Amino acid sequence: MMEKIPTQSGARDQLLSDLKTVIQDAESWLRHSGQLTGDELKAAKAKFERTIVKAKDDIIRLEEAAVEKAKVAYKATDDYVQENPWKAVGVGAAVGIVIGMLISRK
Repeated sequence: MMEKIPTQSGARDQLLSDLKTVIQDAESWLRHSGQLTGDELKAAKAKFERTIVKAKDDIIRLEEAAVEKAKVAYKATDDYVQENPWKAVGVGAAVGIVIGMLISRK
C-alpha cells in the first residue's frame, strides 16, 4: 500500500505549529520552573521533550516529501527529454541565447 505523501504546505504549516508550541512550552517552563515541584517539573520536561521530538519528526517528513517531489519532477523531465530530444535541445538553446543576451547587456 502506498503511503500518502503530505503536501509541502501542510507539512510546513504543521512544522510551524509545532515550533510555536515548542517555544511556548519553553517560555512557560522557564517562567514556572522555580515554582514547580519534582513531579510537576518532570511532567513539564516530558511534555517539552515530546514536543521537540514531534517537531523533529515533522522536519524529517517535510524533507522526505520534498525529496520525493524532486524525484517525481526529475523522472518527468527525464521522460520528456527521452521522448523529445530535439525539443529539449531547442529549449536549451533558446534559454542559452536569452541568458547570453541578458549578460551581454551589462
